[in-house]
Amino acid sequence: MKHVMLLAGAGQIGMAIARRMGAGMKIVVGDKKLENAKNIAAILTNTGFDTEAMEMDLSSWASIQHFIAEGQKYGPVTMLVNAAGVSPSQAPVKTILKVDLYGTAVLLEEVGKIIAPGGVGVTISSQSGHRMPALLPQVDEQLACTPADELLDLDVLQLQNIKDTLHAYQLAKRCNEKRVMAEAVKWGERGARINSISPGIIVTPLAIDEFNGPRGDFYKNMFAKCPAGRPGTADEVANVAELLMSRAGAFITGADFLVDGGATASYFYGPLKPQEN
Repeated sequence: MKHVMLLAGAGQIGMAIARRMGAGMKIVVGDKKLENAKNIAAILTNTGFDTEAMEMDLSSWASIQHFIAEGQKYGPVTMLVNAAGVSPSQAPVKTILKVDLYGTAVLLEEVGKIIAPGGVGVTISSQSGHRMPALLPQVDEQLACTPADELLDLDVLQLQNIKDTLHAYQLAKRCNEKRVMAEAVKWGERGARINSISPGIIVTPLAIDEFNGPRGDFYKNMFAKCPAGRPGTADEVANVAELLMSRAGAFITGADFLVDGGATASYFYGPLKPQEN
């Protein structure tokens, strides 16, 4: 029996975190594309980690439950890394809400029921959640506390109230942050902690595709005009995850950490501030 890390989403950020925190553990890698999960698992295995790859669809409650049950076969689940999701240019509004918002809520809720005492979790949100104007307090509470299977029925998430895929993504990421706060209370009853990280532009194969795509100039302008003057790396996100998931972060739970090179600061108070018409 080993302590188990559930790694949802077979990408560069999730793998970077797993490399920091997964030594000596059983790492179960789940991704909607089994090939992606196998590729990440192989890289980790070839550098000394103990991994298992499986198909896991974040938009499916049954698939999430299967993912958790598979992890439990190897021992107590003591770590969750949720790095799964889709971006505004990858999917339509309904898919973004089903995966990034609903799926993340289900995963945090279900893992929270079985996480071992002393366990920790981190979910990858986005700077986008910080760009949207404040919501009404009652809407924030709905996003935080509504049972996951009822979330998509909320008025604020109906298609007629959502402008485009970016708006849907912002709502999903705002929901992730609020959800982490509410789940931290429940996880705390089991002696466990959960936090979120909101990265800005991080260089990954997906990001490089975005740089070369129709929104490429937008992204390049964003990192050029942020205080850091560059995009970030997956390892820089993992630096924060290592703090949050280690004993050094034992007093941190229910929090969101913005790791964006200052892009959000620039958006509100600097050269990235939208020009008013």
